[in-house]
Amino acid sequence: MNAQRLRRPAGFAVVATAVLAVLLALVLGGCTTTDEEPRTPASPREPTPAPATSPTAPAAVSPFTGLAGDTGPVLTVKIDNVRAARPHTGLDKADIVYVEQVEGGLTRLLAVYASEQPPRIGPVRSARESDVELLRQFGRPALAYSGVRSALQPLLRDAPPYALPPESVPAAYVRDPGRPAPHNLFVLPERVLAAAPDADPPKDIGFRFGGTPGGGRDTNAYDVAFPAARYGFTWSAAEQRWLVSMDGAAARTTDGARVGAATVVVQHVTVRPSSFEDSAGNVTPYTETVGSGTAVVLRDGKSYDVRWSRPDAEDGTVFTRASGERLTFAPGPVWVVLAPR
Repeated sequence: MNAQRLRRPAGFAVVATAVLAVLLALVLGGCTTTDEEPRTPASPREPTPAPATSPTAPAAVSPFTGLAGDTGPVLTVKIDNVRAARPHTGLDKADIVYVEQVEGGLTRLLAVYASEQPPRIGPVRSARESDVELLRQFGRPALAYSGVRSALQPLLRDAPPYALPPESVPAAYVRDPGRPAPHNLFVLPERVLAAAPDADPPKDIGFRFGGTPGGGRDTNAYDVAFPAARYGFTWSAAEQRWLVSMDGAAARTTDGARVGAATVVVQHVTVRPSSFEDSAGNVTPYTETVGSGTAVVLRDGKSYDVRWSRPDAEDGTVFTRASGERLTFAPGPVWVVLAPR
């Protein structure tokens, strides 16, 4: 009886064997490898770096005007300034304009170009001995002029500037038949500069530019008198520049543009007789620009008393206040009136 209770059903072994086989297959199947390599989780995609860009180079700033922009070789032009020579051509495009006394108490202009070269400039007239000293601070610029005393020719020929009168580069000059001679000669900058391929670019000549300095006197107009010429400078708040007049008349160019400057320097200098005379026997004045003295600087509707100093002809001219600090000019064209003390 008890033996019968312990006897298992006949199909029990078969079922147990089948279950074990299934379990074994499942276990072995989970451990079996295949020829397919296991996949690893994709890593987050690295951001593609932007193409490297070089920083924009700062625009060059002209040492003549304090304005950004390209500058070419320095061209200087002696310009006639008697009444018959007006209106001028291209004078409004000059970076710097010097006013110099000549024979009879009249004046001539020495215009300096580098930022812009107009198609023509003039009327062109003769150079003077003091131009050599004045121009040394520019290194070796091109100098356009017409006529010079024979005794002065060796001095100009041996001076640093490229002396380029019409007899040297005739194709660079033209006559205006609508004007009387000798006030009708004009220079073509592109052609005259082609004859001076090694003319120097602009260099530091002592000017400093910046915001309006403190102090100064409110000034709306300023006049400068020569023995036989007069200049006026009137502040235009609308145009933010000093408008130029000559002998009481507004200075304009042949295309109607009003001549003006952001800064005007009235530099008091010694004007003495030179060792040269003009064709009429008048002694040519010599304007001394090496040395030191006083000056008045006009900018932003104000005037400032300063001192100027130029120790050597190769040096630029420094303008300082009583404190010893350099006075900054307003960015833009500069007129320098070399007025007798």
